[in-house]
Amino acid sequence: MHDPAHADWWRCGGTWFVGVDALPNDDQGRVGDGPALSGAAVDFIRHSLMRSQIASHRGQVSICLPGYPKRGSDETEAQHAFRAKRDSAHVDGLHGEGAQKRRYLRELHDFIFGIALDDVDHGAAPFVVWEGSHLIMQAMFKDALRDVPVEKWGEVDFTDRYKAARARVFESCKRVEIPARAGEAYVTHRFALHGVAPWGETALKQRAVVYFRPCNMNAADWLARD
Repeated sequence: MHDPAHADWWRCGGTWFVGVDALPNDDQGRVGDGPALSGAAVDFIRHSLMRSQIASHRGQVSICLPGYPKRGSDETEAQHAFRAKRDSAHVDGLHGEGAQKRRYLRELHDFIFGIALDDVDHGAAPFVVWEGSHLIMQAMFKDALRDVPVEKWGEVDFTDRYKAARARVFESCKRVEIPARAGEAYVTHRFALHGVAPWGETALKQRAVVYFRPCNMNAADWLARD
């Protein structure tokens, strides 16, 4: 977070370090002379999800500081309000593009694997997920892509469908905060609506989480698999 090479990753008025691909890990998750990724969450990914490529890219180092989220200079009032009131809820892989932030599918993530790096105070911008949201979102993707060749997926504008599905999630799914401490980990479904809660008034220390989000090169599997 102090490396000048990563200075462009600061957002939200200096309260969020996005840190995409900032962790210098190898394909086993090792950093320097450290150990390879292991533990119950890793076993779950390998044996239950049947996925061996967990650290096929550099990890994202997401760091929130007290006061998150301040309004960034690049945010509209509405964008900031959504971040503060709705945890900036999103599905990974759908990118907002252009002045109108129209949503297009740019990455087919297999899952989201988060590892907490430090012990934090209560309310230190925990990870948030909506239970059962993956079912609503997967149905939305299947409906939108039913008659579209894979090579044309990147041309589909998901904006309106996505907003409608997200509204259904807010109405029908339980919002759950996951306040992880150092060494604890969580695995999130690739279609789950998730985000980050605003900073609590009593939390004092930064919170840092590393995320591994390997991509699935098999588009049909990505769309159809449970």
